[in-house]
Amino acid sequence: MSTLIGLTGSIGMGKSTTAAMFAAQGVPVWDADKAVHRLYAKSGAAVALVAQLVPVALGPEGIDRTRLSEALENDPSLFPKLEEIVHPLVAQDRANFISAHPDEPFLLFDIPLLFENGAEDWLDVTVVASAPPDLQKSRVLAREGMTESRLDMITSRQMPDAEKRARADYIVPTVDMDTAREAVTNILAELGKTSKDA
Repeated sequence: MSTLIGLTGSIGMGKSTTAAMFAAQGVPVWDADKAVHRLYAKSGAAVALVAQLVPVALGPEGIDRTRLSEALENDPSLFPKLEEIVHPLVAQDRANFISAHPDEPFLLFDIPLLFENGAEDWLDVTVVASAPPDLQKSRVLAREGMTESRLDMITSRQMPDAEKRARADYIVPTVDMDTAREAVTNILAELGKTSKDA
């Protein structure tokens, strides 16, 4: 039985980099955002349903995430309707991933809204990637197409970092690569020891 590790962190906190560090140590990673990308791609399971909800979001390659974001920014009441469509499909994708890795000691689940969506209920352990607010902001605003207003909209839907840190079993500080890598190594060593003791 694999230990299910949930990884989260607000935008710009180094979550994806941290997930790559777990992967580098041989841990299979399921990425919630990539699952959504698969569902939104040309032949994805969510395309027809999302296009029905937000017709302007349909593009030649499936759902255009930029247009979808703009529609959500203009009409936040679409969020719960979109979640009703996408969440069950994402859950099925996740279940397929677990079934495909029956003998792994650890599986990592990279989930941006882990605590907001109650995912800790089915996970064994939670990890949060964290960095100081000024570093977070500079990282995010350096991204192409990112604006302060878009950043504000994203962070308004995310639990504050301090609360995530308080709820997580482990914290990976992402101020620099070496510190983050050491934290990941220590987490896996401790979890490996715990599972042997159990």
